[in-house]
Amino acid sequence: MTHSNQVRKQFLDFFRNKQHQIVPSAPVIVHNDPTLLFTNSGMNQFKEYFLGEKVVQFPRIADSQKCLRVSGKHNDLEEVGHDTYHHTLFEMLGNWSFGDYFKAEAIAWAWELLTTVYQINHDRLYVTVFGGDAGEGLAEDTEAADYWKKWIAEDRILLGNKKDNFWEMGDTGPCGPCSEIHVDIRSEEERKQMDGKQLVNTGHPKVIEIWNLVFMQFNRKADGSLVPLPNQHVDTGMGFERLCMALQGTESTYDTDVFTPLKHWLEKQCNLTYTSSEEVSIAMRVVMDHIRAICFTIADGQLPGNSGAGYVIRRILRRASRYGFRYLNQQQPFLYKMVGILAQQMGEAFPELNQQQGFIQRIIEEEEKGFLSKLEKGTGLFQQYIDKHANTKIIEGTFAFELYDTFGFPVDLTELMAKELGFSLDMEGFSHAMAEQKMRSRKAAEVKKGDWVELGIQQENIFSGYDTLTTETQIQKYRLVTGKQGETYEIVLLNTPFYPEGGGQIGDTGWLISDQEEIQIVNTRKENTLIIHQSLSLPEFPEKSFKAVVNESRRQALKANHTATHLLHAALRKFLGTHVEQRGSLVDPEYLRFDFSHFAKVTEEELSQISEWVNHQIAAGIQLKEERNVPIEEAQTRGAMMLFGEKYGDSVRIISFPQAQSVELCGGTHVQNTLEIRYFKIQSEGSVAAGIRRIEACTGSFALKQVEDQLAILGRIEVLLKNPKQVEKAVQELIESHAKTEKQLQQMQQVQLIQTRDSLISQFQNDAILAAEVEVADADSLKHLSFDLRKMTQGKLIVLGALIQGKPLLSVILSEDIEPGKPWVATELIRKLAQSIQGGGGGQPFYATAGGKRPEGLSEAIEIAQSLVKS
Repeated sequence: MTHSNQVRKQFLDFFRNKQHQIVPSAPVIVHNDPTLLFTNSGMNQFKEYFLGEKVVQFPRIADSQKCLRVSGKHNDLEEVGHDTYHHTLFEMLGNWSFGDYFKAEAIAWAWELLTTVYQINHDRLYVTVFGGDAGEGLAEDTEAADYWKKWIAEDRILLGNKKDNFWEMGDTGPCGPCSEIHVDIRSEEERKQMDGKQLVNTGHPKVIEIWNLVFMQFNRKADGSLVPLPNQHVDTGMGFERLCMALQGTESTYDTDVFTPLKHWLEKQCNLTYTSSEEVSIAMRVVMDHIRAICFTIADGQLPGNSGAGYVIRRILRRASRYGFRYLNQQQPFLYKMVGILAQQMGEAFPELNQQQGFIQRIIEEEEKGFLSKLEKGTGLFQQYIDKHANTKIIEGTFAFELYDTFGFPVDLTELMAKELGFSLDMEGFSHAMAEQKMRSRKAAEVKKGDWVELGIQQENIFSGYDTLTTETQIQKYRLVTGKQGETYEIVLLNTPFYPEGGGQIGDTGWLISDQEEIQIVNTRKENTLIIHQSLSLPEFPEKSFKAVVNESRRQALKANHTATHLLHAALRKFLGTHVEQRGSLVDPEYLRFDFSHFAKVTEEELSQISEWVNHQIAAGIQLKEERNVPIEEAQTRGAMMLFGEKYGDSVRIISFPQAQSVELCGGTHVQNTLEIRYFKIQSEGSVAAGIRRIEACTGSFALKQVEDQLAILGRIEVLLKNPKQVEKAVQELIESHAKTEKQLQQMQQVQLIQTRDSLISQFQNDAILAAEVEVADADSLKHLSFDLRKMTQGKLIVLGALIQGKPLLSVILSEDIEPGKPWVATELIRKLAQSIQGGGGGQPFYATAGGKRPEGLSEAIEIAQSLVKS
């Protein structure tokens, strides 16, 4: 059996011998591409070559790319686990030609690798070619079919439709016909019963596509039309896990050595065998798949969060956790324990797993703890809902969706718990709520972009913003963009001083000025390699020459804050330890935000040391040392700080402030001398995720203004305290005095509660119900009084009403010797009584509360309670 690591090596060696440049996998997290959250195919990192936006350095390339498909057009998430070959994270083995070889070589080499190197039997392979599409005016790809006839029997060459055999990057962009290679891994007995070609592209789990050869010939325009590309390209992708399945003689990717180390660990951890039941098999497949997706995304810099890519990762982690919780007997965090196994298995090919193993483990463990806590809270809310709806026996779909959306509570678990209690679940209502949310998300993100209007200048655009804020330029192309903010224009300049958003620094603003007009640039960002300038209007004469002018004062503030993040990073490593690594940043003109790895709160003393040290470096007047086009190997040797998840080129830019021992790879803008920062002030420090702390700070005039404001506040406090000599001591004495008074008040309230309790017991000692309005300080006091009466009475229904801060509150509780339901149920009574105060509430069968908005209804509720008991 060929080991998976050898399979990967054979692929790369084969194409290395075909004069391909072998490149590393790009991060699975995508930057500078608004159309993607994750790398979902091998070609993503090469889009700019297909689009003609970047000069080709290597016309032939091959790699093994880590890909993630969980959202958007390629959404495999819900299929994962339920079949034996779909995955969220997978490796895509690929080879590319940028204007070099085309169909003949791509087909011949694919056949040679599969049949000669991997030695797959010819009679187990089938190929498909594009059969044409009359609606698009596209003919059958007879060229590809003719090349295939040199290698494979003609009856194994099948025609495919546009859905299967015409590949498109998205709604617009490069596209073309493709040729898929399918392998039949069925047993000989199964193959005798049915010809494999009848099962190609039918979803059969043992007749599967392993390689797709895409021939980029066209460009899809925004109006749907197709135009030929100036250069023809090849983009191929072979599923690594599926290839291993075919080569290792298994019928599932999960039975290959890509997954078996994880499977064996799970079986031991859960004290279950993979084949125990279908539910266990599915759960283990979900966990094995998802732990890979979670680890690689965290290693590439994406932490679980509440929006965007972070939310997707959190969903994946919670899906794995709940399958473990429900089917694998894992009531405690367990996913984090699998990180070491994955690192040992794949760390050689992807060293980031080894380098970040401890960090990944801590993040996953904390996320698991948080989710299990939410499951517990969701269970509590579920029980409250059951108590309130005991008569209907139906769980509304909107409530099930709230549990799912807010607490990550799986709907299948809600349905199971409901059935156990004799309830039914409104699945139609749940599905409707889910569909509505998806529609809202789609509408919020919907942006329509027109085709580029080219002005005839074909040249890679040049950024000059490190050296100047003003440049003579021309517009290369522009397009109209329609979104939720209305119509805007995206403009690409021949050369530009505008810094595009990146590395945490937000984009420049400014103006395009000609002798006839002035257009405001409201933002600048990067899309692949294009620098995009966003404007609310288009020049009347776009073909004219323009002066591009950056807003200088805004840029200066950005430079100061960006340099301050570097100094802050150096300070954190100096005072907290070299384990500190940047995990995110935001550089705004008014403030800076810096996220970093650290597993404890930064103390006030440490913050003071950090702030003092940074300001010392600022005052020292350290000169910037900027080095451009440094070979990446040299930068690594010199120990320059690099960020995990960033895609660095062969040459990089190093920003150093030597006396501060700050040396980082950075593409942002910086001050020439630290004196330009003037002053640095930390505004806040806190936690943003498990093991991630955040510092927010400001510099320059914004920092000095904060100091002035705080001094003014201190002055007003001195006046209020009648100008004491020692303000801090006076404040401390005031706090102590307040605490003493608060304690005395609590003691008085406690005495009052005891007096109220004893009075009520005496007043109602011979009654079956104790119902009265009482005076208490707060809701907690009413609860304490209710429970005291529960303990000190027998055979009573206790109903109390109180007015707290102007709002009515009701409490219903049963004496300890009364069994709920015989004859009273607190939750049922509270629903009836709450109508009098125009409110609602809930609780448990023996104790329930309700709040409302009609104070005058309290006495009415007490009377109703008394009448219910008498009746």
